[in-house]
Amino acid sequence: MPKQFPSIVFCLLFGMAAAQDNCNSAVPISAGLYTVDVINGNEIPNPICAANGNNATAGEWYQYTAPQNAFVTITTDLQQNSGGDTRFHVYTGTCGALTCYAGDDDAGVIGNGYLSIDSFDVIQGTTYYIAFDNNWSSGGFDFELIEGEPPPPPPISFDVVPISTSGSNLAVVDLNGDFLDDIVSISSTNVNVQFQVAEGGFTMRNISTPQANYTPSWSFAAGDLNADGYNDLLYGSGSGVTFMTTIVDPENLNNGDAFDDVSGFTETSGNQYVFSQRSNFVDINNDGSLDAFVCHDVAPNVFYLNDGLGNLAFNQGGLGDYPSGGNYGSIWIDYDNDHDLDMFIAKCGGEVARRTNQMHTNNGDGTFTENAAAIGLADPMQTWSSAWGDFDNDGDMDVFVGASSGYHKLMENDNFIFNDITTNSGVNSIPNNAIENVTYDFDNDGNLDLVSGGNVFMGNGDLTFTVYPNILPGSGGAYGDLNNDGKIDAFNGSMFLNNTVNSNNWVKVNTIGTVSNLNGIGARVEVHTSSGIRIRDVRSGEGFRYMNSLNTHVGLGTEDAINNIIIYWPSGIVDNLPLPAVNSTHTIIEGETLGLEEASLLDVIIHPNPVKDLLHISSSQNLANAKIFVFDISGKMILRPQLFSNELDVSQLSSGHYVLKIIDNAKVRSHKFIKE
Repeated sequence: MPKQFPSIVFCLLFGMAAAQDNCNSAVPISAGLYTVDVINGNEIPNPICAANGNNATAGEWYQYTAPQNAFVTITTDLQQNSGGDTRFHVYTGTCGALTCYAGDDDAGVIGNGYLSIDSFDVIQGTTYYIAFDNNWSSGGFDFELIEGEPPPPPPISFDVVPISTSGSNLAVVDLNGDFLDDIVSISSTNVNVQFQVAEGGFTMRNISTPQANYTPSWSFAAGDLNADGYNDLLYGSGSGVTFMTTIVDPENLNNGDAFDDVSGFTETSGNQYVFSQRSNFVDINNDGSLDAFVCHDVAPNVFYLNDGLGNLAFNQGGLGDYPSGGNYGSIWIDYDNDHDLDMFIAKCGGEVARRTNQMHTNNGDGTFTENAAAIGLADPMQTWSSAWGDFDNDGDMDVFVGASSGYHKLMENDNFIFNDITTNSGVNSIPNNAIENVTYDFDNDGNLDLVSGGNVFMGNGDLTFTVYPNILPGSGGAYGDLNNDGKIDAFNGSMFLNNTVNSNNWVKVNTIGTVSNLNGIGARVEVHTSSGIRIRDVRSGEGFRYMNSLNTHVGLGTEDAINNIIIYWPSGIVDNLPLPAVNSTHTIIEGETLGLEEASLLDVIIHPNPVKDLLHISSSQNLANAKIFVFDISGKMILRPQLFSNELDVSQLSSGHYVLKIIDNAKVRSHKFIKE
């Protein structure tokens, strides 16, 4: 696919051999570095073992006889070849009867990403033929043959299980309100659902819909727009947006078969032209009802505000207003830990201003400020999506910005300013052209992993990753728990069931909003154990195209006990579930609990009480890093102030009774006070 580049002759002649023109005269080589001056041999490599067509007119041939069983890498992905473009093929057999064994075109990451690298096992005494062609380059590059031990097997593995679907395979998400992830595929007149059943396996239903004006050719999202307990659907196409609202059959609600509850869908399409990219369900104005947001490729973004009854009003502008668009992967996250949702937009295409990534920071009053430049995220790289998670378990969201061309980037959140820590992180050791990027803990070791396309980056918990290529479907897919065993699976035409064997523990959390939206989208989930806190945000719409589970999944590693699970809801209500069981699923209803397991109050003194303006807090503990909350007597969080000089300004509070909570090291100290 790349363009041809001018030949450049290098002078590194380590182990140099004069390449020959055909298989029969292939030059024997061993481990070392070699130079291909020119590709002009009269035998064109055949068959083609690497991708991207066959416009070659010449080849250069080598042969390698393995001195022992080994793991061999052939690579042109060398710094001296930066800017180059190569392709090679590896064969077994005999000249005239060759069989493809390996080969590569564009797996390199140096320069423009058009160099080549492939690794494979070799057997002692077997001869392998290596041929370079001039499909892209006529020569002038080095290649290296490296012998070594094979890498250890990946710590995760997946069983591929075929499953019959119809339509475009787009989602792993609960569609009938039982919190079990279903498989959802879409056509213009059908929603094909494989409903997961509690006993294991799936029951398929092909649900007819009215003709959709627009199909989800670009993106898909799910969420409960009308708060009836059943998720509705958003189709993002290249021309407009369609909403499918679930119709529930009341006669089937109590028959014991949840897969019968959904009887159909109501179709609603606007007449506005929207070249949809990523779509999300999110409560933009925090009124307790889900809204919808859709990135626009060629104009300012659009969003649909919910009137509380599931009726949506179209709006354009205000959240990403570059005139010609360039908006690709939106994701709603709480990057600054103030418990309201901010939005990052991955941008792509056109002039620098059009393709510069944006952060729209929530001001907490229904307005947003675009401040990507101020916090280190205004990057004009080409990207279609990003993956946000706490990759070092320090209590804030870091971000992997996946490149669709150029280089991936890993950005560390340091007090809500982002620093580029890509170097030495490991994220650039694979091809960097994926458009789907998401994060989950696949091995439940307590450290978030990354998926970029089908490549899995196993998180080490310290902002470094060990990379395993081509573990999952190459184009990406949808993620959730397809057999309810506490491990994250994948779906892309077939099920990829996670059969990783280890003793690691896990917990899942289902959120049900009451004051907040029913899904709890936008809630921050904290899982507290003796080793620290792991955080997750509930999201609808990650990566670029697919819809993933709305259930929250947290790996615990070897932790065999949880101190508590805390949920910070978009409404401001905070719920706590003390001592929940591990390796279990917990459904938490907003407002069901108040207060955390209390530590001793003897070391906290507040005065004066009653208080008019300034509440003084004294403690034997250093509270510099503590979280401070003020609740009203109903349990709603109404203040999350910063504590300066042990004085808390409560002058803006109305007269009445309040609870002050100080959270530090997973312990909570609380005290009631009266505001005059």
